[in-house]
Amino acid sequence: MGFNSADLIQIILTLGVVVVATPILGSYMAKVFQGEKTWLSSLLRPLESGTYRLTGVRENDEMDWKEYFLSLLFFNLIGILVVMLLQMLQAALPLNPQALPNTSWHLAFNTAASFVTNTNWQAYSGESTLSYLTQMLGLGVQNFVSAATGFSVFLAFTRGIARKQVTGLGNFWVDLTRSTVHVLLTFSLVLALFLVGEGVVQNFSAYVPAKTIEGAEQLLPQGPAASQVAIKQLGSNGGGFFGVNSAHPYENPTPWSNFLEMISLILLASACTYVFGVMVGSKRQGWGLFAAMMSMLVVMLALSLWSEYELR
Repeated sequence: MGFNSADLIQIILTLGVVVVATPILGSYMAKVFQGEKTWLSSLLRPLESGTYRLTGVRENDEMDWKEYFLSLLFFNLIGILVVMLLQMLQAALPLNPQALPNTSWHLAFNTAASFVTNTNWQAYSGESTLSYLTQMLGLGVQNFVSAATGFSVFLAFTRGIARKQVTGLGNFWVDLTRSTVHVLLTFSLVLALFLVGEGVVQNFSAYVPAKTIEGAEQLLPQGPAASQVAIKQLGSNGGGFFGVNSAHPYENPTPWSNFLEMISLILLASACTYVFGVMVGSKRQGWGLFAAMMSMLVVMLALSLWSEYELR
């Protein structure tokens, strides 16, 4: 059986958007990470500097690798503890319209460790296990800061290559804040609005009872899904609001939402290749990394398509 032309067109469009957007987004991100002014600075800089004042971070202080590592480790250990407690106490906390019970400590630890490390492996179904508060304040927050932690490690690594005679690798707290405010939060807000427009649910309502055509009773899950789906995709997280992730119609209801979610999943990682080229002073190296990553992606897509149609 031959390839479906619609599948090929969708793949070509997705890859085409990524190729075009990589230098544009990468240039913006490089300016953000190097503390330079961007077209969004007047809007976002007050939020960034306010965060420093609130937390006592000195923006211009550099860290060596030990300070950077210990700051990262401390921050993520606190994250594991917070996410665990939210799950184990959710029955007594607000924003739990379905009165879902507390989770066991071992499920709480597994989920917390998974989300804090950005692996986001799920041993539960979100709509039947976790309250809205746990999803937002626990998993949603970790979708942001675990991705921002990944950016921070990438930036420290890149500076280590670029700064041959300097021991400082930047400041973990500054990298974390800039990644969150200028990149993840900003683009997640835009994507979430698009997803809501396509029909992804975003509310705090209780689940809606309904009857199937056969007359069976069922509950239609609700919740603040669009905001979490946006950062799930952009941060390459994978932990969905619902158990089946983007296969659920409330997370991914239309062809346009599917197109946006596919692009979002790889866009920031792709842009990082351009950021690397800018920060090491050789865009050619950045494009070399991009070419290697894109080649592997194209090969895997070709193999997947071939195996899918062979099975048919």
